[in-house]
Amino acid sequence: MAPFKPQNMALNSAVTEDGGEIGRSTALQAQACYLAPHSDMNPVLLKPETDRGAQVILRGKVHGHMDALDYHAYKRTAKASVMAAWQALESRFDMIIAEGAGSPAEINLREGDIANMGFAEAADCPVILVGDIDRGGVFAQLVGTLALLSEGEQARTQGFIINRFRGDMALLNPGLEWLEARTGKPVLGTLPYLQGLVLDAEDSIGLTQAKKAGQTLNVIVPALPRISNHTDFDPLRLHPQVSLTFVGPDQPIPAADVIILPGSKSTASDLEWLKRQGWDNAIQRHLRYGGKVLGICGGFQMLGEWVDDAEGLEGKPGKVAGLGLLPLTTRMVAGKQLRNVRGVTVADGATVTGYEIHNGVSDGVALSSPLFDLEGRLEGAVSDDGHILGTYLHGLFDHPEACQSLLKQLGLVNGEQSDYQAHRERELDRLADMLEEHIDIEAVIALIDAGVMKAVK
Repeated sequence: MAPFKPQNMALNSAVTEDGGEIGRSTALQAQACYLAPHSDMNPVLLKPETDRGAQVILRGKVHGHMDALDYHAYKRTAKASVMAAWQALESRFDMIIAEGAGSPAEINLREGDIANMGFAEAADCPVILVGDIDRGGVFAQLVGTLALLSEGEQARTQGFIINRFRGDMALLNPGLEWLEARTGKPVLGTLPYLQGLVLDAEDSIGLTQAKKAGQTLNVIVPALPRISNHTDFDPLRLHPQVSLTFVGPDQPIPAADVIILPGSKSTASDLEWLKRQGWDNAIQRHLRYGGKVLGICGGFQMLGEWVDDAEGLEGKPGKVAGLGLLPLTTRMVAGKQLRNVRGVTVADGATVTGYEIHNGVSDGVALSSPLFDLEGRLEGAVSDDGHILGTYLHGLFDHPEACQSLLKQLGLVNGEQSDYQAHRERELDRLADMLEEHIDIEAVIALIDAGVMKAVK
C-alpha cells in the first residue's frame, strides 16, 4: 500500500528517495507504510511565498512561481503530472489511499480541480468524506458538502467517517442514524479524539506549550510569517527537559536560555519582519546575558551579514542586511539543494541524520568552524565562543544521539537521550490501533478491492 496526495499546500516538506520534495504529511504516511517517500506520492506541492503566490513543485522539482490566478489556469496542465504520478504508483503497488486537500465543496475552484473530486473522477476511485466534529457542525459539514457535489460525485461518495469525537456515543448515535437515513450512505466509523497525539504537522503550529516540571532548558522560536519545516522542533517539544515556545507576531519576547531561528520560505522578507518585531535587539540582549542562538536553514542565513536574492527566487529581488552574528554572506541561486544526509557532530562524534532543502549558498570564514561532518562534507558554523550555531540541516534533532549532543552545546549539560523516531513509531501504532477499533475496516477494504478489480477489468 502507498499514500497519495495529488495536490498539497504546505511549507513543511521532506526530501524523497529520488531526490525530490513532497509534503511532510505524505512522507509520514509513507513511513506508516514502511516505505521511503517518493515524489510520485505528492506530485503537486505549493509552497506559499506571499498571500497570493507560491512556489510550484511538480513531481518533486521546482517548476516556477505563480500567483493564484495563474496557477488556477495552469491546473489543467498540472493534471497531466498528477495522473502520470498516480499511474506510476499503480504500476508498483497493490493499493493506494489518496488524500484530498481542503474541501471538495469549494465550487469556485471545481473547474480544473486536481485536488479532490476532479482527481477522483479522473482516477475513477471511490470516495469517503471525513468530517471533523471537534470544530462543530459536523452534520452540516457532511450533508452540505454532499449536496454541493454533482450527481456523479455524490454517487462516487461511498460513506462518511467522523473524526475527533469526544463524548458519549449514545448521544451521537441518533445523529448518525439521521445522517444515514438522510443521505442513504453509511457512517463507516467514528474516531475518538486522541489526547496528546503528536505527529508531524502538515502546516499549522501551536504557539504555546504547557510548562514541564523541572525543565532545565527554556527555548523560544519566532513564528515567522513563512516559517518552514517547523517539524524540526517536535523532538524538543517532547523532550522531558526542554520547554519550547513559539512566539507569535506582536507578542512580547520572553527571556530564554536559547533562541532558535527556524527555516523560512522567504528568508529576506521574514528577516525584515523579524527586525520590525524587535527580535534583532532582543537577540543582542540575549547574547549579552550569556544566552545561545541556533539558526536552521533560513534562520542560519539570517545570522550572517547579508542575504542577497538578486533574482527574486524567494520573493522581491534585493539584498537585505542580516543580523551580523556570523561572518558569512548568503546568495540565493537557482537550483534548489535537495538531499538526505547522514554524519556526525564535530563536537563529539554523535550520529546525526537529516535533510537539506534550500536555494541559498553561504560563504564566509564562519564556515571554518563547522557544526557537522556529513560523511566528509563539513557543514554549518559555530562562533568562537560557542554561543552562536547555524546549519542548513533540517531534522537535526531527530536522532537521539544528535539531539543529546546539540542540547549539550546549547546548555543542557546533563540531558537525557530522547528518541523521537521511536516516539513517532509508537504514535503511528497508536493511531493504527484506534482506526482498527473504530472503523468498519472490512467495508473500507471492500471499497478498495472493488476499485482494484474495476481497474484490472
